Amino acid sequence: MLDACAELLDEGGYEALSTTRVAERAGVAIGSVYQFFPDKRALSQALTRRNLELFVTRVGRRFITDDYSGWWEAVDAIIDEYVDLHRTVPGFRSLHFGDVVGLDVPDSVADSNTVISGRLRALLLEEFGLLDSEEVDRAILVAAEAGDAVLKLAFRHDSSGAPEIVAEARQLVRGYLSRQLRSAQLE
Repeated sequence: MLDACAELLDEGGYEALSTTRVAERAGVAIGSVYQFFPDKRALSQALTRRNLELFVTRVGRRFITDDYSGWWEAVDAIIDEYVDLHRTVPGFRSLHFGDVVGLDVPDSVADSNTVISGRLRALLLEEFGLLDSEEVDRAILVAAEAGDAVLKLAFRHDSSGAPEIVAEARQLVRGYLSRQLRSAQLE
């Protein structure tokens, strides 16, 4: 059902989505849809949750398996995963985390930018010896929000992500964090 929801979102957007169309596309009775999802908002929330979990899992896997010589490579890995998911996962670009339906997720998950900020923060603290502070937390969160906005812009102009705007997102995040983290002490 979530796969059908993703396909329909890509084809017609949120406004054209309906539980009836999801049931038809998934080849299930409408009652089956309603058994798990009371309306299209609930379907969209479940799809958004699934996309967020996929994104966090892929970023987490890269942080475990890849070696980064600097924090900027970790930022690039996050951007690379976001861009790849936009290009390859049905429904990912149609529903940005929480934009359309107000993602209602447990406090432990929060929203995507908070999750990604937390991952990047942990990497900076553990791998690169950055000292913990409210300033670092704020800088990373602002960088995630700004990068997310520019990446959305890249996909608004080009369904595969305008490369020049993706490059601008990288430059924006790297430049901002470089300035903000300069005052943080490194080991």
